[in-house]
Amino acid sequence: MRGSMKRTPMFVLLAAFALGGCASEEENIQAWMAEQAKNMRGSVKPLPEIKPFPVVEYDADALPTPFSTARLVPETRQASTGGGLRPDLERRREPLEAYPLESLTMVGVLIQGNQADALIRVDNTVHQVRVGNYMGQNFGVVTRVTETEVMLRELVEDVNGDWTERTSSLLLQEQQEARR
Repeated sequence: MRGSMKRTPMFVLLAAFALGGCASEEENIQAWMAEQAKNMRGSVKPLPEIKPFPVVEYDADALPTPFSTARLVPETRQASTGGGLRPDLERRREPLEAYPLESLTMVGVLIQGNQADALIRVDNTVHQVRVGNYMGQNFGVVTRVTETEVMLRELVEDVNGDWTERTSSLLLQEQQEARR
């Protein structure tokens, strides 16, 4: 035990000496911080100007409630009484009306007397078409068949629900390649 008593005061002396060294470093840091703080100036940018928003009145009494089931029922369009253009929705659809006009290709024409029939290819099948037949998805009726093209009159519905007429044509495959 005696040996351990002699070592204890020496340990205390070493610890005190080490702490004394730390005190001088702490003073140096404090002095450096004080020197740096002298040159620092804080600045805060001013807040942006707050602009008032215009007041808008909201009258919800005249509007339907957002959770009403009446909103789920689609509006029925009133048929125009003007007797404008309309497709015949009751007629039987022809096979080429299942395809968009862009997917149909005219590959030839058959002429028998005054009657010209166009040969139209779609999905590796060739169909024979003449004046009065329907093609494409826009109620396109064939109006004329020549040696190089098939002319169509299509009915297209606009955003107001009115039907408008447009003219389209389907060129012979050789003619299409020549135009490219």
